[in-house]
Amino acid sequence: MIKQLRKVGNSSALILDRALMELIGLEENGKVQLTVSNGSLVLTPASPKAITPEQLQEGLSRVIAKRRSALRRLAG
Repeated sequence: MIKQLRKVGNSSALILDRALMELIGLEENGKVQLTVSNGSLVLTPASPKAITPEQLQEGLSRVIAKRRSALRRLAG
């Protein structure tokens, strides 16, 4: 999934879709832990919300349905 940084004041912001936030167990105004690993930025909820495998599958299905064409282009 490709996202674009947006200018906010003197900073840049990354906007996360609700489905993606649900998928990782992050709520609005939630805190995140940022880690740099091998040149990649890893975003992890600071206090992850436990979800069931069914909730994970439901969230993943929503993201796939919404981004199906982009995912096909990336896979091709």
